[in-house]
Amino acid sequence: MLLAIDVGNTNIKYGIFKDDKLVASFRVSSRLSRTADEYGSVLVNLLSTSGINKCDIDGVIISSVIPSLNYTICHMCEYFFNITPLMIGPGVKTGLNLKADNPKEVGADIIVNSVSAFNKYGGPIVVIDFGTATTFDVISEKFELLGVIIAPGIKTSLEGLVSNTAQLPMIELDAPKTAIGKNTKHCMQSGIIFGFAGLVDNILYKIKKELKLDTIKVIATGGMGEIIAKEVKGISAVDRTLTLDGLNMIYKLNNSAK
Repeated sequence: MLLAIDVGNTNIKYGIFKDDKLVASFRVSSRLSRTADEYGSVLVNLLSTSGINKCDIDGVIISSVIPSLNYTICHMCEYFFNITPLMIGPGVKTGLNLKADNPKEVGADIIVNSVSAFNKYGGPIVVIDFGTATTFDVISEKFELLGVIIAPGIKTSLEGLVSNTAQLPMIELDAPKTAIGKNTKHCMQSGIIFGFAGLVDNILYKIKKELKLDTIKVIATGGMGEIIAKEVKGISAVDRTLTLDGLNMIYKLNNSAK
């Protein structure tokens, strides 16, 4: 079995693959204060609840956007599973051609999502990841990462709004029935959800204009993807396992290369 680990700014996602099938997945919060022992004991318990023994894990791959957690997570893999993980970074085979001024600046999550989306849906394609940040990855029909757009995350924007105002409360994010709000919660939901839907619409319009395309496939992933996809006609599909699937693909590619 393969253990795929996606270390994000807010959460760490674990996926267990058996014969290319995602058989279990878990999510824990990303905390710099946690030790390798703490992460490992939690993960082993989560595996046990799904009937998976840690001895069944024979491979590990990691994508991380928090460099300061890399040692901790790698140490956890070595101590609890006796496996040195494959870390997404320079030297790892992906097949993706990075058209960036400095390819080393491209985040591991962007690389993994691009690989996954192209292999699952073909190109040209745009991947929108609604995470702590909202990222738009633009991949050509030749499997080239043409570039990326980075905007604030939806929950990040809400937290910033609440923390910097005296009377606005933390609310549940859901699309209201009307744009014009009649109460504080409704007003905030309208501004956040419909505002981000407008942001997505405009950025997709500009991408298609720059690429001189009338249409382009658009895949959404991340926690808020389903909510925004209902408000944006240009989103083709929502794929919540896109990143984990990409890690599985890259692991297979590098194992076959060996």
